[in-house]
Amino acid sequence: MEILIISGLSGGGKSKAASFLEDMGYYIVDNMPAVMILKFAEFCAGGNGRYDRVALVYDVRTSESFTELFDVLEKLRETDASCKMLFLEASPETIIKRYKETRRRHPLSSTSTSLEEAALKERELLQPVKERADFVIDTSLLTTGQLRGELLRLFDSKGAKGGMSVSVTSFGYKYGLPMEADLVIDVRFMPNPYYIDTLRLKTGLQEEVFDYVFGFQQTRDFVAKLKDLLSFSLPLYAEEGKTVLVLAVGCTGGHHRSVAVTHGTALRRGGSDRQAGAQRPAHYAE
Repeated sequence: MEILIISGLSGGGKSKAASFLEDMGYYIVDNMPAVMILKFAEFCAGGNGRYDRVALVYDVRTSESFTELFDVLEKLRETDASCKMLFLEASPETIIKRYKETRRRHPLSSTSTSLEEAALKERELLQPVKERADFVIDTSLLTTGQLRGELLRLFDSKGAKGGMSVSVTSFGYKYGLPMEADLVIDVRFMPNPYYIDTLRLKTGLQEEVFDYVFGFQQTRDFVAKLKDLLSFSLPLYAEEGKTVLVLAVGCTGGHHRSVAVTHGTALRRGGSDRQAGAQRPAHYAE
């Protein structure tokens, strides 16, 4: 079992880090008191593998003395569990800016005369915790994507570097845009199989319609340019921390052109039939 203690300064990025670690398969518990960590570890050990990776968020609000936390860490490291501690910090200027943006109260504001004093007091208070940490990340200059990348580098045992899921779907403009769409591609400029009597009742999943749509050079050129666009933009989305991206391809009714181009695009990018959402045309070749 793997136990990761997430600690650090208020405003240092603990909540954001916990969200990313949850996406990586960690079971997250926020504000876990040190006195409960050992009992919780025993509970997780009996979970039949369900809680093999646990991340516990621990901050200054949990205790006024960190001796108990350090004792717990020593005891956990004497067991079969792999126990590490991550400490997140940021400069006082950055923390003050973040608190002003969120308009939340600092945990030590009730005992401080200003936000700056609270931030500095917490930094001094948590110094012993920082010194015991296995990993320290300063988030002052990190974007959300860069923080995610650093956590992937440190804790993603499966090696899913930049693990962004890309889905390609088709839709009809007359029914409205899909709410989940991130990128929308309009293919209504392509010749419409709807006006071919033998194709009207078929869909882009069937060979006749697929052959018709891709029988035009403009379609093949467009899909090639779309592939270039995705090759350029997808790594940038992943770098900014996006974990799921939906590409929606639309035509008028959502039956012919958009379906054919959706599958042409997904398969050219090496996507699976499941990602594309239906069966691959049997004759399709790269």
